[in-house]
Amino acid sequence: MLAGSGIDPSRASDGTGAPDLDSTPDADDAGEPDSLRHVIRLPPREGRVADWPDWVPDPLRESLVARGVERPWSHQAHGAQLVRDGHDVVVATGTASGKSLVYQLPVLAGLHDDPRATALYLAPTKALAADQLRALGEIAPEGVRPSSFDGDTPMDERDWVRKHSRWVFSNPDMVHRSLLPWHGRWSAFFRRLEFIVVDECHTYRGVFGSHVSLLLRRLLRVAARYGAHPVVVMASATVARPAEFASRLTGRDVVAVTEDGSPHAGRTVAFWEPPLLHEITGDNGAPVRRAAGSEAARMLADLVLEGARTLAFVRSRRAAELTALGAQRQVREIDPDLAERVASYRGGYLPEERRALESALARGELLGVATTNALELGVDISGLDSVVLAGFPGTRASFWQQAGRAGREREEALVVLVARDDPLDTYLVHHPYALVGTPVETCVLDPTNPYVLAPQLACAAAEMPLTTVDVAEIFGGAPAEEVLDALVEEGVLRRRPAGWFWPDTGVRPAATVDIRGSGLGQVAMVEAATGRMLGTVDGGSAPGTAHPGAVYLHRGESYVVDELDLEAGIALVHPEDPDWRTEAQSVSDVEVLDVASERRTGPVRVSFGDVSVSSQVVGYRRRTPDGTVLDTTALDLPVQTLRTRSVWYTIDDEALAGIGLDQARIPGALHAAEHAAIGLLPLFAICDRWDIGGLSTALHPDTGLPTVFVHDGHPGGAGLAERGHAVLGRWLAATRAAVRDCECRTGCPSCVQSPKCGNGNSPLDKAGAVAVLDLVLGALGEDDASSPDAG
Repeated sequence: MLAGSGIDPSRASDGTGAPDLDSTPDADDAGEPDSLRHVIRLPPREGRVADWPDWVPDPLRESLVARGVERPWSHQAHGAQLVRDGHDVVVATGTASGKSLVYQLPVLAGLHDDPRATALYLAPTKALAADQLRALGEIAPEGVRPSSFDGDTPMDERDWVRKHSRWVFSNPDMVHRSLLPWHGRWSAFFRRLEFIVVDECHTYRGVFGSHVSLLLRRLLRVAARYGAHPVVVMASATVARPAEFASRLTGRDVVAVTEDGSPHAGRTVAFWEPPLLHEITGDNGAPVRRAAGSEAARMLADLVLEGARTLAFVRSRRAAELTALGAQRQVREIDPDLAERVASYRGGYLPEERRALESALARGELLGVATTNALELGVDISGLDSVVLAGFPGTRASFWQQAGRAGREREEALVVLVARDDPLDTYLVHHPYALVGTPVETCVLDPTNPYVLAPQLACAAAEMPLTTVDVAEIFGGAPAEEVLDALVEEGVLRRRPAGWFWPDTGVRPAATVDIRGSGLGQVAMVEAATGRMLGTVDGGSAPGTAHPGAVYLHRGESYVVDELDLEAGIALVHPEDPDWRTEAQSVSDVEVLDVASERRTGPVRVSFGDVSVSSQVVGYRRRTPDGTVLDTTALDLPVQTLRTRSVWYTIDDEALAGIGLDQARIPGALHAAEHAAIGLLPLFAICDRWDIGGLSTALHPDTGLPTVFVHDGHPGGAGLAERGHAVLGRWLAATRAAVRDCECRTGCPSCVQSPKCGNGNSPLDKAGAVAVLDLVLGALGEDDASSPDAG
């Protein structure tokens, strides 16, 4: 048994041939046999080594050997040689496969060969950059002087970094706000720039990825201005078509390294569905399962008591706090001394808090950590015995990144996926080979999104005037020209025969452009009585998470929001420990602006195009820990409007009547089908249900018919609805399977209920949703043979 989990890897499928999907423990072994749906064992893999390249300097090789790297793995040597030969490279191999060495070898060798050369490393998180910098400090030859340059770097150190460091570790935000707008100050660094490293590049997807794609083009353009043409080397989790994705990200041809030569310990992957709570019911009498966070806290406590080093990944900052508190409480009841070795880790902590937690985790002082995906990316955590995922993290790529935190040693490791009350989670624990043994998703980004192009082109013009050659060869041609014309018309830029210019106003646009995508910046959470800043929340999500009356958790302390000022970017809170939680409610509307694609098959018409979505948080509910609604409070928050992209389908009224749906049932059937489809789209595109939204109506004014919309949740779209349009048949086939196979009778959070429904999950008609999906799939010519493979 693995750390008292009740899971016996010897009785699980080994992942080869026909899986033994009945290999669940007996009741005496597991305690709750009905919760453990499937167990799959992934066998260990032997490593393949290669010789050191002859161009690796002796001191560097000796330093690596002294740290236990006797010889590189085959993919490390192959990728490093490609970089050395001047190719742009993306290495897309598994977690803990040593991707860092693929860029460390050629970059350090290049800096050794040319004592004036420089390099730039970019990471999506400060924690990852700091971790890589620590590792590099142990092997870097003298004179490299690797240094951090991020928002935590003191001002008096920044000048030293700019003048003396030859390998700068930073992030896209700092490049955007500091390096590029002030590139003249960095001219010596840019003139000698030989390498750009983009780590964990698969995280650059959606709107953020679209911004970073254009940011990298700006970076390469500025480097070329100083005569530098650096090699770009990228590291990624395993993603579909990595060369294609990396080329779209950088605008260059990229060679992919995907054959993983590293060894890996065996893993047992368990699929756990929490039991139903018969004593309580949810919205409209629906059955409710024990919360995934509660299950994760219980598992984390059990594993810590067994001495197993464990990470529990949860989906939100609040959940990280609650899961850690729950585990601490359970551990304290049995072994009070161990309770101090359980903690939470999440974004929004102040820099000194993050550094202290990272150091304690690296030293092994912490035994159990509940974390958001802040610890998914690259922080070198070795020797973990187990990982618990409280809910599918939204993508197969993220699942394997998080699961890969366990099994770095050669001992057996445990990974447990605990299903949330969510259609996708339910689908996966009942169809495990839609996750294990299925290719990962395609990363989606759209650098032609006008809402991304406009601010990025303004920033580029402020850095250096844009020429027609720049627009044609770097920024995408016609779509960029159209956006530039609009910027000139609005007075943002000026057109001259030589190109487009930023007016010399003394203001640089980068300071006001948020590349993280929300456009609303961050909202500071401030304790009203003391003025102490506790942390931050994203401005786009603030109306739903930091509205007046909302409960906010920070480092285990509970606060209630008194006031939210979105314009000032501040929320005032006071300490309070209520025995209830809050749940925001919102309403939305969709207007069709432009139809880019449309096809009709029988009674069904499928469309894709531009829409305008208006949404407003109108109130919140207070719930007890068991889910009981105490009351509902109205809120008066501003309406938020975005222009985005959507896929939608309409159905003729006669066809709905023909399958037995009268007018009274149509709203509930469409509403349930919409909820379930939103829940299943992340199986086909790298996103989660909070990145997308939807609307269903029995009569939409723009279509004149019963209509279901699923739209991107970002201005201009992030490519998610477009992906849904491309795989509509397979997507809706998986949606139908999830709804039809759910064991509830009339609909529940595991199939058709949504946690963000502004109508309180009413009306919903589960049987009607199956009938609607049957009708649509029949018209499209799809059946149950449709694969959930995202391809």
